[in-house]
Amino acid sequence: MSIIRARGLTKKFGGLVAVSNFDMEVGEKEIVGLIGPNGAGKTTVFNMIACYLKPTAGEIMFGDKNITHLHPHQICEMGIARTFQVTKPFGDMNLLENIMVGSFLRTTDTGAARRKAEEIYELLKFAGPKQQSAHNQTTVDRKKLEVARALATDPKVLLLDEVMAGCNPTEKIELVDLVFKLRAHGITIVVIEHDMKTIMSLCDRVIVLHRGEKLVEGTPAEVSNDKKAISAYLGEEYACLA
Repeated sequence: MSIIRARGLTKKFGGLVAVSNFDMEVGEKEIVGLIGPNGAGKTTVFNMIACYLKPTAGEIMFGDKNITHLHPHQICEMGIARTFQVTKPFGDMNLLENIMVGSFLRTTDTGAARRKAEEIYELLKFAGPKQQSAHNQTTVDRKKLEVARALATDPKVLLLDEVMAGCNPTEKIELVDLVFKLRAHGITIVVIEHDMKTIMSLCDRVIVLHRGEKLVEGTPAEVSNDKKAISAYLGEEYACLA
């Protein structure tokens, strides 16, 4: 059963067509990768699903509900959360307080919000103590904090926008393990990522965007062997990667 379904998504900025007639279906508990060159339209697709941008044309369904023209806070309340490429923690608050911000979507009880934040803090295994300022974190802990605040809203779908960018190979492995744990908890995940070894080992399906249009869709093995995907984005070194 599809939990997210996009049909004919198009976004124009004046004369620039950022996304054109894009279709996507994501099944429950699936991990789907969205890849492509810089400027291909990946984050624009995320922004439309999360209702930060309104499509010029097309529609987005969340289960049986049309969410195309809703507002971001409504989408979050319904169960779609997202992270951002550029991490922006509340620097004057500590790690736990930052996570609690997301918890307050579901409760007004400070104690309940703190308990929820502490559970997520333990799940994500931060290197820094929870009382440490969010501003003074390593790259990987800042990325984890983005995920943690999103998780605190109790999402059914999590949109991860380059959450592994800037992380070393060991940290990427840690984050891949985290994504699998989240899926095991019943969360559906769509991920934008440029590290192809990571994306091909992580995803059930991969969609390649090129110049705002869907170029290829399939399993990691199918995409990594597709001549169009290799020519437009992957390069010959990724052939037969999966």
